[in-house]
Amino acid sequence: MSTDGKPTQHAQGKPETRHRTWLAIAIGCYVLAAIAGMYLVAGSFDLGLQVPLWIAHTGLLILLIRRLGAPGTYAALFIVGASVMSVGVAGMAREDLTLQQRGNEVTATVSKERRDPGQGRKNRDYHYTLQRQDGTPVPGPDLTTPSDLYEVGQTVTVIADPEGELAPRTPGQADATGELLGASAFALAALASVGWMARRGSATAQRGSSAATLHEQEQQLREALGTYPADRRGYIKVHPGDYPDLSHHQAARIAWEAGLRAEASGNRGSWRFAETVVEEVPHD
Repeated sequence: MSTDGKPTQHAQGKPETRHRTWLAIAIGCYVLAAIAGMYLVAGSFDLGLQVPLWIAHTGLLILLIRRLGAPGTYAALFIVGASVMSVGVAGMAREDLTLQQRGNEVTATVSKERRDPGQGRKNRDYHYTLQRQDGTPVPGPDLTTPSDLYEVGQTVTVIADPEGELAPRTPGQADATGELLGASAFALAALASVGWMARRGSATAQRGSSAATLHEQEQQLREALGTYPADRRGYIKVHPGDYPDLSHHQAARIAWEAGLRAEASGNRGSWRFAETVVEEVPHD
């Protein structure tokens, strides 16, 4: 609390800082919710629906980030880009995660092998038809690999989808750890951007508050120079502690604008101003 009963700048800034912190947390939670929601949407709907949702998400993010006091457009585009990558990488692991959840480990035998026909420089995958030890086919499409790994009659352990919707995969192929780590990294990048924007907004607000405070102190000094009485030697005295953001040189400039000079010597804890001084403080 200041001497005139007004809240100090520090006290005024605390509620605003807390508000900005909670707003940043809320935006971060929204970003995570949007990533999770778009991951679910991507598994059920086509791109025609996803694009308008991403556009709406971008617009809302711009508005929210501007509430933090920071430029919103480029930050929102970065966050959305990172979110899209997170959803995309997580989508690459969707089938692996589904297969791990409902699949059964099966020891099968390769009954047939085929390779994709040549199409220019496109990679030709290998496809293996599998059957169980009792001769029944393994449900689902053929096992696919980018290179020739198995021979007809060879035994291989795979995770098979009992519903037959997903192709069987070996345990190594069904490992989604890399994709999940990549999706998490992009999500963290999006959250870090929210935190960075909150920090920029706080810094911008502090600069604006400091500028407003400086302007206020300049006005107060002008009023003091125009209303304070002069002592018997003709000096108007003010206490520097009442103007913590002003330097003596700045005070001299303000006094010069008012037709006064700032005394450089013998102040004894005060600033002294008069029309004529012994040693003038430069006001340039």
